Amino acid sequence: MKTSNIIAAAALSMLAAAGVRAQGYAPVQPLQATTSRADVAAGADAAARAGNIYGDVVAEPLRSRPGVRDRASVRAEAVAAAHAPNQNVDRRAFFNSEVPPQIGTGRP
Repeated sequence: MKTSNIIAAAALSMLAAAGVRAQGYAPVQPLQATTSRADVAAGADAAARAGNIYGDVVAEPLRSRPGVRDRASVRAEAVAAAHAPNQNVDRRAFFNSEVPPQIGTGRP
């Protein structure tokens, strides 16, 4: 018991010698805006018009034309792909990552 009292007293004296103080309490201060809403909106508009000034990617010009296929043929192709029996086949799900031939053709 005597040893623990000595250790506690030594620790207390070390803390007192170091000048340990409690941190003061400062309540949260209210926000004081120095810029009006109109100034912020004007700055946002200017920044949006300036583009991405910090970007490291340069936009390339469009090299291809939009598709010339009609809507009906695109829809028919999408419906056919959606109804294909192997549309959800992931080759990683099979042994040696090889899809069995009967799954690829849609035959049992």
